[in-house]
Parts: sequence; structure tokens; C-alpha cells
Amino acid sequence: MNIHEQPKGSRERTLPEVKAEFMRRAGKLNPFEDIKPEDAEKVMAALTSLDKDHWAEEWSKIGFHYEAKGDAAAKAGASGKELAELYMQAFDACRVGRYPSPTSPGKMKAYQSSLRMFRKAAAHFDPPLEIVEIPFEGKKLVGYLQKPPGAIDPPIVMHWGGVDGWKEDRLKITNEIMKSGLASLSIDMPGSGENPVLYGDTSAEKTYLAWLDYLATRRDVNGRWVAVWGGSFGAYWAARLAFTAADRIKAAVFHGGNIHYGFQREWLVPAFTTGGATYLFGAASLLDARGRAMGVSTVEEFLTAVAPLSLKTMGLLEKPSAPLLGVNGKLDDQAPIADVHLLMEYGNPKSARVYPQGHHMGRTPGQPADAIATMIVGWVKEQLAR
Repeated sequence: MNIHEQPKGSRERTLPEVKAEFMRRAGKLNPFEDIKPEDAEKVMAALTSLDKDHWAEEWSKIGFHYEAKGDAAAKAGASGKELAELYMQAFDACRVGRYPSPTSPGKMKAYQSSLRMFRKAAAHFDPPLEIVEIPFEGKKLVGYLQKPPGAIDPPIVMHWGGVDGWKEDRLKITNEIMKSGLASLSIDMPGSGENPVLYGDTSAEKTYLAWLDYLATRRDVNGRWVAVWGGSFGAYWAARLAFTAADRIKAAVFHGGNIHYGFQREWLVPAFTTGGATYLFGAASLLDARGRAMGVSTVEEFLTAVAPLSLKTMGLLEKPSAPLLGVNGKLDDQAPIADVHLLMEYGNPKSARVYPQGHHMGRTPGQPADAIATMIVGWVKEQLAR
């Protein structure tokens, strides 16, 4: 089965269903919480199909509108705060245009537009955001560094998301980190954003080591006291680094990801067909996004590509690890809670927080939006203080 085909039995939403579901989430639920309902209504009214380029085009129109307002405001001498807000509204619209992943020409254009808009906004952030570029095997890695005001030599949290949440999307987490007096480096996991290396490439882990090497050279942050935090499909890399870089990091957060069971046929086939309900378009778009990160085009190729990545298969679970926190919802249909349990069953003692009514990433109906991030940052700060 090609990843662009609808899997048999998949719970794919129709156009009317997608419109209704988007309006339910707009302005309230991740990852659409920053979209204004009136903008969502305008796009939903304009959509005539779920064609990817059509989706990207309609959302990009909203983004271009806010970008033009920002450009005009800049010429008129508007405050940095006002400009940041306008450009972030532009970014959010184009970000939704590329959601969940730029798997078509139009969605790629929307992503490129979102990068431009984000960086226009970032020029006015307070605290300042530094765009960091480092060389990597003839290419480059790009990250965003921010430090809490007045902090001297603060420990740093290096963090990243999964196949649909990239470094530009982590401002709320970055702010939570800085509120605790820690510095933040947000990056893209392999196979996403501006990371030039695919998820399953032999150089994928080296991208993280390159960042650790770089942080050790900084004189304004404590690059010897680093925690790592990976989210969703990117959580795997935080767990892996807890073992392979145990002597280089002080803590690792495995947040809503896969390390073994989530890479097996028994889990993945249902996730790509009848599961993935939290994805706006349905399960097939989950496969679409993950397939892009892996650089594969069929379910069978995906299964073959991820199987060797299992930390159990690699023989890492019995090895010593850095302090490791596993977090997820018991009801997650994208990553099995069994992978959090598996980490607990091997090697040195580890920590976990399982949300019994939680879905992907532990998100629980009625729970404050920042509750999980606050809990994680508290744990990380405790580890970095040791």
C-alpha cells in the first residue's frame, strides 16, 4: 500500500467532518489553539476539497494577509510587541497550511512561508531569540537559542517535537523552560523541519551529538549541564540519548513516543489504519507524515525501516542511562504506553508519569493546557540542580 492511498478500514474524515473538527479545535486545542475562529471560518468556507495544495493555498492567504499587515505596521513604526504578534499570526496560518507535514508542493511552499514569517516575528521576541547554524557533514543544522533574562551561565534544555511539531512550534515550552531559569535550544528531529538527515539515517543520532558538542563551546550557557526532551515521534531520540550519551547529558524526557512496541507491526498497522484518531485528517495522514520523516513510500517499507531502531533490539535497555522520565497518556493511539513501561523494566531505576485518561502526549480532557509541560520542566530543573 502506498502511503498516499487511504488504508482499508481507516477512519478518514470527509471534508464536512474535517471542517467541523477544525472549528471544534480552532483557538482551543493543540495544534490549532492560536488560530482565530474567524480565520478558521473563512478558510473552512473556502475549502472545496481536501486536496493538499488547496488546503495550503487557502491557509497561506490568511498568512499573507497578516504578513502584509505586519510589514505595513513596521513601516509605520509599530512596537516590537505588535509586530511579533502580527507576524506570529501569519506564521500560525501558514503552519496550519503545511500541517501535518509538507508532503505536496503547495504544503512545502506554505512551510517555507511559515519559516519566513516566524523569523520576522522572532526579530522582536523578548527575551531575544538567536538563530544558531552549525555545520554538519557538508550541510547545516539550525536551532533557536533563548536565555532567561539576567541568568548567568544557566543550564540548558535541548528539545524537539515529532513529525508535525517543529522547532518554530515550541515557543510555549521554551517560555516554560525559561520561567524556571533554564536556557532553551529548540531544534528539529531528523526527518523534520530544517534537519537535513532522515529519521532512520545512520547519521541521525550524530546530529544530536553535534549540538551537544556545540553547546559545550558556548560561554553564555552551561553546556556541561544539558537536559534533552523529545516529544511524540521525536521522543525516541531522547530515550536513545539517555543510553548512548549518558555521560554527556544530565536528564532525558521521553514524552509520548516509541522505543520498541511502537515500532512493531502489531502496533503500527492498526495505528496507520483504524487508529490515529487524534490526527485532523485521520490515520492515513499520520502515515503520510511519518513516511516523509523516514523517507519511505509504503507501509511495508516503513515497517522494515523502523524495526532496527528498537532500543530493545539494539541491546541498549540494560545499559546505564542518564536520569530518564517517561510521560504519556494511557489511551494514546499514536504511541503505546507499553513503551514507557518497558523502560521501567530494564537497567537502572527511571521515572514515569502516566495519565490514565490521557491521549497522545498525556493530553487529558479538562486538564490545563500547560500542566504537563510545567510538570516536566519541574522534573528537569530538579535533575539539573544535582
